[in-house]
Amino acid sequence: MARIVMKFGGTSVGDVDRIRNVARRVKAEVDAGNEVAVVVSAMSGETNRLVGFCDSMTNMYDAREYDAVVATGEQVTIGLLAIALQDIGVEARSWMGWQIPIHTDEAHGKARILSIDTTVLEQRLASGQVAVVAGFQGLGPNNRVTTLGRGGSDTSAVALAAALKADRCDIYTDVDGVYTTDPRIVPKARKLDRITYEEMLEQASLGAKVLQTRSVEMAMKHRVRVRVLSSFSDAPGTLVCDEDEIVEKELVSGIAYSRDEAKITLVKVSDRPGVAARIFGPLSDANINVDMIVQNVSEDGHSTDLTFTLPRSDLARALKVLEGARDDINYRELTTSSAVVKVSVIGVGMRSHAGVAQTMFRALSEKGINIHVISTSEIKVSVLIAEEYMELAVRALHSAYGLDAA
Repeated sequence: MARIVMKFGGTSVGDVDRIRNVARRVKAEVDAGNEVAVVVSAMSGETNRLVGFCDSMTNMYDAREYDAVVATGEQVTIGLLAIALQDIGVEARSWMGWQIPIHTDEAHGKARILSIDTTVLEQRLASGQVAVVAGFQGLGPNNRVTTLGRGGSDTSAVALAAALKADRCDIYTDVDGVYTTDPRIVPKARKLDRITYEEMLEQASLGAKVLQTRSVEMAMKHRVRVRVLSSFSDAPGTLVCDEDEIVEKELVSGIAYSRDEAKITLVKVSDRPGVAARIFGPLSDANINVDMIVQNVSEDGHSTDLTFTLPRSDLARALKVLEGARDDINYRELTTSSAVVKVSVIGVGMRSHAGVAQTMFRALSEKGINIHVISTSEIKVSVLIAEEYMELAVRALHSAYGLDAA
C-alpha cells in the first residue's frame, strides 16, 4: 500500500464527463489498496472568468476580495468530484484550503505556503476515505482566504504530498509527460522517462509550461517524487526525481524557450561604483525581476552600455521606473525591444562535459542567427535572439544535441 497525491488541472476537470473520468482514475488507485488525496484546479476557463468579473468592477480592487472571488472555482470542482466518487462507491470528502488548513502568508494573489496541518486528513486517509482538496487556495494569518498565483494547484499538490509524506505526487495534465522540447515546434521531440529536479526547475523557469516553477522548487526541497501524466491516456509519463535515480544522464535533456521577454539597454551609463545598484535597486523595489545582464567594456574609462532582460509584461513599468531615476543613474539614452525570445539548452550532463556552449553557438551561427545576450549556469546556457528566429533555433539546437527521435 502506498500513499499517493493525485493532482488534476483545469483541462482534466473541464466538464462533468471529465470529472467522472477523473473519479474512475482515482478509484483505480483506491482499488489497488492505496491511500489517496486528490488536488484539483477549477474547471478550464473558470478562473479567467472570475478574474474578468473583478477586472470589470475596477482596476484597483482589494486583493483580499479578489482572492475571495477567484478561490470559488476550486470549491465547485472539489464538490463535484467528491459526488462523482461517492456515486461509484468510493468514500470521499471535499476540503477547501481553510478547512485543512493550509496556512499561507498574507501576500494575497501570490501567497506562499507556510505549513499544512494534516492531522485530520491522515486520520481520514487511514480510514479509507479519499480527501478531495482544493488547489490554489489557503488560509492567511488574518483568517482570510488566500490564493497562490496562476498554476498554484501544482504547488498545493506537491506541498500536500510533502506534508503527508506521500510516496509519490502524480500531476495529471493535457500532455503525457515532459518532452525534450515543444512537440508542436519539433515533431521529433522525445518524451523523457525521467528528468532531474534541477533540469525540470530550469525548464519550468525558462518557459516550459508543464509544471509551475514553485512546485518544482518545493519538490526538490522536500524530495517529493513527481510524475507528470496525461488525464486522457494510459501512457507511463515522466518521473521528476533526484539525480541519483537516473543511471545514464544525458548531456542535454531539453531545449526550452520563452516568448515573454523584453530587452532594455542603457546607453552611456557612468562607469563608477554603485551605478548597478542605482539601476536595479528601484526595479527590485517595484517587484520587477531582471534576468540576463550584460555590461560592455568601458571604452573611454568613464561610460559604458548596460543591457538586461525582463518579462515583457513588466516593460512599461520598468521604463517608468528608469525614467524617474534618470538623474540618479545618469544615462544618455534608453532603448528597448520586445521582439526577442530566450532559447535555453538544459542538462545536468553539462557539469562534466566541455563544449556544450560551443555546440550551441556553432549551430546558431550556421543558421545565420545572431545572439544578443548570453547567460549561463551550471546546467544551462541561455541566449537572447530575435523573435523571428525562435522556431528555427529550437529545431537546430534539438538536432545539434542529438535529441531528435529516431
